[in-house]
Amino acid sequence: MPKHVQLWAALLAFVATQGVNTTQTSAAEINPSDVKSLAVHPAKVALTGADDATQFVVTGTLADGRLVDLTPDATYAVADGKSATVLASGRIVPRANGSSEVVVTFGGQTARVPLGVKSLGENLPLNFTNQVVPIFTKLGCNSGGCHGKLAGQNGFRLSLLGFEPDLDFMTLVKEARGRRLFPANPDASLFLMKATGRAPHGGGKKMDPDSDEYKLVRRWIAAGMPWGDEKDPKVTKISMYPEHRVLSRQSKQQFAVYAHYTDGTVEDITRRAQYESNDPEIATVEERGLVRTLAMSGEAAVMARYQGMVAVFRATVPLGVKTPEWSFAEKTVVDKFTAKKWKELGLVPAELCSDEQFIRRVSIDITGSLPSPKDVLAFAADPDPAKRDKLVDKLLDSSEYAYYFANKWADILRVKRRQQSDRAPGTFAFHEWIREQVAADTPYSDFARAIIASSGDERKSPPTVWYKEVEKAEQFVDDVSQVFLGQRLACANCHHHPYEKWSQDDYWGLAAFYGRVGRKEVRVPSADPNRQDNRVQTIYIRTIGSVQNKRTQKPAEPKPLDAAPMTVSTDDDPRQKLVDWMVDTKNPFFAKTVANRYWAHFFGRGIVDPLDDMRITNPPSNPELLDALAKNLVDNKYSLKALIKTICKSRTYQLSSAPNDFNKHDKQTYARYYPRRLQAEVLLDALCQVTDSPSRFNGLPADKNAPNRAIMLPDESFQSYFLDVNGRPQRISACECERVSEANLAAVLHMLNSDEVEGKIKRDGGRVDVLTRADDKRSDEEKVADLFLWAFARKPTKDDLAGAVEHIKKLEAKSGPAGKKIAYGNILWALVNTKEFWFNQ
Repeated sequence: MPKHVQLWAALLAFVATQGVNTTQTSAAEINPSDVKSLAVHPAKVALTGADDATQFVVTGTLADGRLVDLTPDATYAVADGKSATVLASGRIVPRANGSSEVVVTFGGQTARVPLGVKSLGENLPLNFTNQVVPIFTKLGCNSGGCHGKLAGQNGFRLSLLGFEPDLDFMTLVKEARGRRLFPANPDASLFLMKATGRAPHGGGKKMDPDSDEYKLVRRWIAAGMPWGDEKDPKVTKISMYPEHRVLSRQSKQQFAVYAHYTDGTVEDITRRAQYESNDPEIATVEERGLVRTLAMSGEAAVMARYQGMVAVFRATVPLGVKTPEWSFAEKTVVDKFTAKKWKELGLVPAELCSDEQFIRRVSIDITGSLPSPKDVLAFAADPDPAKRDKLVDKLLDSSEYAYYFANKWADILRVKRRQQSDRAPGTFAFHEWIREQVAADTPYSDFARAIIASSGDERKSPPTVWYKEVEKAEQFVDDVSQVFLGQRLACANCHHHPYEKWSQDDYWGLAAFYGRVGRKEVRVPSADPNRQDNRVQTIYIRTIGSVQNKRTQKPAEPKPLDAAPMTVSTDDDPRQKLVDWMVDTKNPFFAKTVANRYWAHFFGRGIVDPLDDMRITNPPSNPELLDALAKNLVDNKYSLKALIKTICKSRTYQLSSAPNDFNKHDKQTYARYYPRRLQAEVLLDALCQVTDSPSRFNGLPADKNAPNRAIMLPDESFQSYFLDVNGRPQRISACECERVSEANLAAVLHMLNSDEVEGKIKRDGGRVDVLTRADDKRSDEEKVADLFLWAFARKPTKDDLAGAVEHIKKLEAKSGPAGKKIAYGNILWALVNTKEFWFNQ
């Protein structure tokens, strides 16, 4: 582009993301006199054997009712002075058999805990699965990056995260001629020497000789490496205490973790479990079970993992500063629960966005299109207080809405041609079918059923095209679970899910619903006599068929997630039974998944984030809000238009993106609108709208009703460097994460300096050309305002207008009409290269 654009330099400072600076504030020290009562968990302690220990959790109640963790601050004393020792961390370990009590004090408050110690000095039975394998997991020995990977590490392989203890036992005890373990001299065992750094080890030092882990493994080796008794109890679940606490910023909270066994016993496993925070910017966790909050407010979940079981501790961290009084009128059910969360966290919501911001925001979000200047001005001037609600209704009735959301679902359902021309009729038909369902507001339950249980061929039943990408039982499970149930089950194909409760049996139980799907190809005469006949795939249900469970090597029994196995007769389609379970109003996954998916579309972040990873260890940031949206969807008979209206007509959706002092660091609660970059197709269409220069895509029908916008493209095989560089997905997976939303240098440079963009700006008959023709009698001020309204849905500021007009006059004086055209091109080029154009805000 020409160089006469210095006055627009500020507009060209394109910034894709903004950094966040946090103010470090410390929680106030607790005055002992403020503590009005003291509670100790557990209320009594029974220690059995040398390996046993218990983690205390000491909680103080303040005068205002707040709870504070005093575990590392309290004073502990064992009454008899010999039965046990309580460490500074609040962990009690046995020293001698007997009965006593632990006296816990803080300030003027005291609590007493009965204590019993027995079986010290006895060689208690050991169980490899229950006691030894968890140590490998805790130390990371069996992680996917170490000995837990499929090929192992340096000739030594353990099962991933200990999910196959029998394999681990064989590897340690029998493999390599038993050289890894030396019962006659346990300390000389190669396994312990490497783990303690006394022998070369690529993984480095993992434990100290005086650690509890070392002592237990050493005792197991010295005892002859027993497997354990088959009658030994097994872990059924784990739990955490406490499960939830409201914590100050930069404070701490100790928790304890317990394993529950089949015989009813409960064991403290706080030092043996593995921990991970889902938001380390808000809270971190130490291996001893101590949570530390940082300077950010919000909510964090800390996962505990032990023997394939998971549990979660939730930390709510309010801002903790004095805020001004505010009120929030509830327009839809959304507002009730967002406002409740803001009050819990001490946040103040942003002001409402302007009418100009709203029409641009909602037009992009619902139709993938920019509003015209005429629509912007009319909307801003309309005095009707219900105009925003009416605009939402109008946009949902537009053809652009149907095309835009058809594009969204085509991504998720992988409408993929793979550059194969013979697949085009199928992908075109499937895309058109999706568009028709969106336009007709087909109930989401019927939409899902039509796809999952589709039969026939693509000519009469376009949803069967889905099965061209879903060719195997594994793909069926992965796509159905992720798209419709919000569960990423792929890990459970080969082993127990590391972050969820799902086992291999759960995975293959879902796969069994695919077992009787049959395929055959028929030849259909080509419309072109010069081409071969088309091959069309037909999907049908066989009377017999099964899927083999990879773990048991036996036919899997059809079983939905968290439900009882189903009996399916030879006359029934197993997939219909699966969908019956899915669309039941009591299903815990189906409605929540699509409600969360649509929420993420309009807010840029799901209530559960990532939006299709709804596991126990990744809880929703606002559970009540998600429940309310799911209920709203069900109550409206699975109408997706009704769901969109509930979201877009809410006051929460209409908040300004401009932060205030109280919500500027908020990333979870939607106390302000989060600006987000336009997706590739929307950005290209916006560029075409602003320049009035449509893009052409080869391979589309040539009639007047043919798709002429990027959001209308039926599949992924239309060539466009612009779309690819801006993150268009290739529909390899069903995950929306495949679409890249972050800016990149190549995309920025393409907009700044490509022939494609320059050609659109300079096109004969384009916006710049028309604006600079002699028959357009409007003033330069009016024409510049028109450009701003197209690009930003707002009029230029006084300074913007003055600078632009000055630039036009200068080039016109220098080069006449040609200079004026260059000036308008410069201005339009500058506008489309701003963050305001690239982002919805």
